[in-house]
Amino acid sequence: MNLLSAKKLSHSFDYELFSDISIELEERESIAIIGISGSGKSTLLHILSTLLKPQSGEVSIFGEDVSRMSKKKLSQIKRDKLGLVFQSHYLFKGFSSLENLEIAAILSKQNIDKDLLKRLKIDQVINQKVTELSGGQQQRVSIARVLTKKPKILFVDEPTGNLDKLTANEVMEIFFEYIKEHRAGMVLVTHDEELAYKCSKVYKLIDKELVKVN
Repeated sequence: MNLLSAKKLSHSFDYELFSDISIELEERESIAIIGISGSGKSTLLHILSTLLKPQSGEVSIFGEDVSRMSKKKLSQIKRDKLGLVFQSHYLFKGFSSLENLEIAAILSKQNIDKDLLKRLKIDQVINQKVTELSGGQQQRVSIARVLTKKPKILFVDEPTGNLDKLTANEVMEIFFEYIKEHRAGMVLVTHDEELAYKCSKVYKLIDKELVKVN
């Protein structure tokens, strides 16, 4: 099943970032996008995840053009079906880690997976305030919060930036297992090519074009 389809995407700020980009994501598929800093990787991810409108081209999610969706339907899809993991954690700072997860569980009508907390090594700090955690722990709480709502598409931007190599590999294995088990898909933006080549497909943003390299 096709989860995401983008056709002829172009975008500029003060200069043209990229043009005429097309990409498809299927169930149980992981796509990595690599490229030098400033090439437009994160901007492309923001467009694919509906956070940013492309200046030209279209994005379809679950077979429906995003630009033709009502605000209500798009909001519902974002809340229930899309999972965004960015370098910035966007956790509720005044809450404990558990309270952050409980909010996600309530909104999505899902249960908190205690095994996931153990695998992410945050089960022992789950009752601490977010502000008491290290950057790496906050990152893992953020990942747990996203996976708690059982999204169909994961959009992941440099998810391992605050993690050591071993933990980073463990986190990526959790992502790969998740998309297989839940018939989901993942779009990953990373500067780590070793990480990228663990995905089903690898694309590189170079000279304003998206080139498939694996």
